[in-house]
Amino acid sequence: MSGTPELLAIGRLGVDLYPLDDGVRLEDVSTFGKYLGGTAANVAVAAARYGRDVELVSRVGDDPFGRFLVRELRRLGVDPRQVVVDPLLKTPLTFCEIFPPDDFPLYFYREPKAPDLNVDVAQVELEGVRSARILWMTTTGFSAEPSRSAHHAALAARGRGGHTVLDLDYRPMFWQSPAAAAEQLASVLEQVTVAVGNREECLVAVGESDPLRAADALLERGVELAVVKQGPRGVLAKTRDEVVEVPVHHVDVVNGLGAGDAFGGALCHGILSGWSLHRTISFANVAGAIVASRRECSTAMPVAAEVDALLQGA
Repeated sequence: MSGTPELLAIGRLGVDLYPLDDGVRLEDVSTFGKYLGGTAANVAVAAARYGRDVELVSRVGDDPFGRFLVRELRRLGVDPRQVVVDPLLKTPLTFCEIFPPDDFPLYFYREPKAPDLNVDVAQVELEGVRSARILWMTTTGFSAEPSRSAHHAALAARGRGGHTVLDLDYRPMFWQSPAAAAEQLASVLEQVTVAVGNREECLVAVGESDPLRAADALLERGVELAVVKQGPRGVLAKTRDEVVEVPVHHVDVVNGLGAGDAFGGALCHGILSGWSLHRTISFANVAGAIVASRRECSTAMPVAAEVDALLQGA
């Protein structure tokens, strides 16, 4: 760790409990694997796998699962010093069902509220926010207080310096309605430089699901790079001067839940490396495919050599 992170991520952190049996409903599962999870944490781990200095701002409960997460972050190369133990809330758990190739129901246990939504302004080290080369946020962080105010304080401190990435990551269970999320995102999109989401998330954020129209709508809001994930059609990335579209990289899907987070960590690696947009998106696309071919999320994140080998083969 360098002291000044290349990537500073803020947001969800929890325990993933994934069945070790495929095609089985949760009520019939007898054995689970326990893994670090949560969008922001997974992206942080993915970037750390490429040797990046990464730090996470989040919270856990004062319980065995919270201790596991802090230990696991450190083991996987992410600095956990801004992960605070919340004295009242329990560490959240997430269960899934695995029905390859495209059905992975999620069950979140975050009641009455997850600790990561208790991140407050006092917890965020604003000097680190300003100095990090990339600041990574997710839509979920704006869904409740005091997390919402902490995220806005970070955006204000950063002032569009460096790269500020918003993962659109819309989760209906965290919002009263899509309109409520869109209302919160209206001012946020004006303060970030990169927005990443799938077609459904773009529909919530800017009212467009057609990839090109969604990308244009994001650019009109002030974003400098819009990335729209199109499922079986691959990925579209657009700036004001360039359009890149890469096809899907076919794999035998085991669990598609971590693919987007793997994409995000690899996207950060490409940006930090100064790569061309085409190389960055191609690399991120393959990284996501690799994780989709594995059961877990955080511990499935590839190293650069694995991604490069598939790219060269392709």
